[in-house]
Amino acid sequence: MADAGLPPQLIAALDRELEGASRKDLTESAARTSAAYREGRSSAGVIRDASDALAYAVSRAPATYAAALAAITEASARLTGFAPRSLLDVGAGAGAASWAATEVFPDLDGAVWLDANPALLDLAGRLAVQSPALGKAERRLGDINRAALPSADLVLASYVLAEIAPAAQPALGAALWAACEGLLVLVEPGTPAGWTRILQARAIVIEAGGQIVAPCPHAQACPLVAPDWCHFAQRLPRSRDHRLTKAADAPFEDEKFIYLAAARPGLGLAPPQSRILAPPRQDKTGIALKLCEPYGPCRLALIPSRDKPALRQVRRLGWGDTTPSAVIPVSPSGEDRDLIDAGE
Repeated sequence: MADAGLPPQLIAALDRELEGASRKDLTESAARTSAAYREGRSSAGVIRDASDALAYAVSRAPATYAAALAAITEASARLTGFAPRSLLDVGAGAGAASWAATEVFPDLDGAVWLDANPALLDLAGRLAVQSPALGKAERRLGDINRAALPSADLVLASYVLAEIAPAAQPALGAALWAACEGLLVLVEPGTPAGWTRILQARAIVIEAGGQIVAPCPHAQACPLVAPDWCHFAQRLPRSRDHRLTKAADAPFEDEKFIYLAAARPGLGLAPPQSRILAPPRQDKTGIALKLCEPYGPCRLALIPSRDKPALRQVRRLGWGDTTPSAVIPVSPSGEDRDLIDAGE
């Protein structure tokens, strides 16, 4: 996995924006935005000016970047020969997901950002001035539910579906897929509601003939049953200002997220492998895994301590990784099943 910390150019750009800014005002603004999200409201009513946009970027850009980077990296690992040149970022905000895209696909040379918030789009433009790929991004101000989406090789929508009314989400999912000429990547919060939104978008893509790239190793119905749900976690470092705006003490953050990567038919896909759906648990009996299998089901498995070659292959793997195809775990006992939960 690529380093989840913000790229140096973006850090430097944020530092320039923070010169002379009141940390107290930024913290209060970030708190208002967080409260809006927790209450199920969109950010539109609380990100009203440049100061609010900066507070949002400092508090949320690192996690948005980290989750998008993880999702795009996983998608890229499964695609063969895919090198997108054009990018569409819907609900681009401060542009963090686009920065992640350029980290994975450095040959991107054209970007369109669509967002309904002028303060965020203006900030995204200032932050990207020194980026070869994003410095000339076209900024389009408009309602993402009504705007005509231009086609692009790579289409991103990170933490966007949660911002719109449930009744509008299927139409936006279909529009995002229609705009995609290569790869579509959606990222949502790692909650049961976020997983449900991703499942809905997944069904739309499959119905339209798309290829599921990641995280699912198949295009069959999701085998998980509520209250279980699929999600992942990405650890990221926190800067001093990041900690201040979030009133946090820890030097790191674990961003819980769920994503979908889907590709147009014709793009080469690597053979599917089992996906690890929860943190592996290890004790003296071996390593216990919760796996989503390429042939459809989700199962619990144990790599026994006596199987040294298999143990060496999976010991370095973590939550969200794929398992080597040569590893065929045995089913665990009832006691071993207690080692694996829904990923918390």
